[in-house]
This record gives sequence, structure tokens and C-alpha cells, in this order.
Amino acid sequence: MTSAEQTVGILLAGAGIALREARLLLAEASGLADALIVAFPERRVEPYAAARFQDWVAQRRGGRPVAYIIGQREFYGRPFAVSEAVLIPRPETELLIDCALEYLRGGERVLDLGTGSGVIAVTLACERPIARIVAVEQSAAALAVARRNARALAPSAIEFVQGSWFDSVTLRDFDLIVSNPPYIAAADAHLGQGDLRFEPAGALVGGETGMACIEHIVRHAPRYLGAGGRLLLEHGYDQGQAARHALQAAGFRDIRTWRDLADHERVTGGVAAGAFAVT
Repeated sequence: MTSAEQTVGILLAGAGIALREARLLLAEASGLADALIVAFPERRVEPYAAARFQDWVAQRRGGRPVAYIIGQREFYGRPFAVSEAVLIPRPETELLIDCALEYLRGGERVLDLGTGSGVIAVTLACERPIARIVAVEQSAAALAVARRNARALAPSAIEFVQGSWFDSVTLRDFDLIVSNPPYIAAADAHLGQGDLRFEPAGALVGGETGMACIEHIVRHAPRYLGAGGRLLLEHGYDQGQAARHALQAAGFRDIRTWRDLADHERVTGGVAAGAFAVT
């Protein structure tokens, strides 16, 4: 059968990948709504769209993440641009947003460390438009993606700064510092599996134990937090206790850990020493 004779049903049946992913790729390649793809398998697909779909399917069979193929991933209900320069946004990080929103009511000053594609900073700007947000990222390529997402989605300006963690941060007295830092151990076997094989190692690996970046942020964060200032960190499913110990050692108070939908400890935070607790 020629590409001119391809139908939705035939293309999906021959894809050889998960049906959900095949539908998403076909929708992006053809411009057809997902509802039409599901309801009308007999619908013919234009040759150019069929060719694009088959190329994308071949990439997916080779393991390339769907998000990188189509250049987009939904996060907190919004479409974010992604590239191989940034991590693919994951549902677990939406918990970090939920936690941050508990403490943001008005024009607070927020620092997002290691912003990557900007999903945290941009989402907080969307949910709390009058918050004053600074987003830091070491990678110039990642920062370009974050700025693109901010232009497309953020209702208010975000200040982007290139640098490593606090090195380029000149402001003080932040009300909230948030971060989804690298927290996978260098020898973790998962780095050679699934989507992680294609994602930037520098945004994944947090030293020998996975805690190096978390511990660095915790040690330095108190100097950048104002009265009532709080630090919130995403971490690995088995790092909750280590994160709490790091916060305790740095003098943080009111330390708390939140669990994700899989009931794993995923976000830990606290109020810096010398600051008044946020109610």
C-alpha cells in the first residue's frame, strides 16, 4: 500500500509502539484531533503526514522519547517546549508546584534553581502572576528553552540568570527557594534505561550518592532567604530521610516531607534558621 492510501487504522496497527504514544505522534504529525483518530480509523492520512509519522515511529522504536520527537510535553495543564538540552517534565514535579503554591499568596520573591525548561518558574508565574520570580540555569541551551516557554506562557516577566546554583544570584531575602536538582546517584542503573538514556546527564546525576546538589543548595540557601523564607526541594523516592537530615544540619525548622501519588517521599522543605515560620 502506498503512503497515499494510508489510513489512521493501518498506520496505528503497524506502528509497533504503545497505542497511546502512536496516537499522540499521529495527531502531531497529521494535525488530526485525538478524538477523530479514535473515532474514524478509516480516515485517510495525507502522504506527507504519514511519512512524518512513520519517521517518528522509527525514532520511538529506537528509544527516543516522545517528548523530544514532538518537542513538547504537558506540565500542570500547559504545553511546554522541550529539547535534548533539558529534562522531560514529569508528573512528580507537579507536587513541588502544589507545595510551593501553599506558601505563595501575593507578590512573594521566588528563586528557582536549575530551572531547565522553566516549567517550575513559568508555572508559578502562571498560577501566581504577581510573584517576583528569578530563575537560574547553568546551561545556555536550557536557558533558551526556558525563555521560550516564558514568552509563550508566562503572564508576567521572569528574570532569568545564567549560572551555577547561587553563584550568579545577587539578590537576597527571597520568600521561597524551589529546586528540582539532579538527584540520581552516578552508578544508578536507571541511567541506562528508558528516557533517561537520552536526557542530559548533568541535569540528572547528583554525585556519587545523588545528594551532592541537594546538600549544596541546603547549605547555601539560608543566606538568600528572608524572614519566613522557605526552601522546597524535589528528591528521589528514597532520599526523604537524607534530605531531612541535611535541612536539620543546616538549622532549618518546621521541616516537612510531602508524598507523591505513588506514596513516595518526593518533596522536602523547611524554614531557614532565624526566620519566622510561615503559617
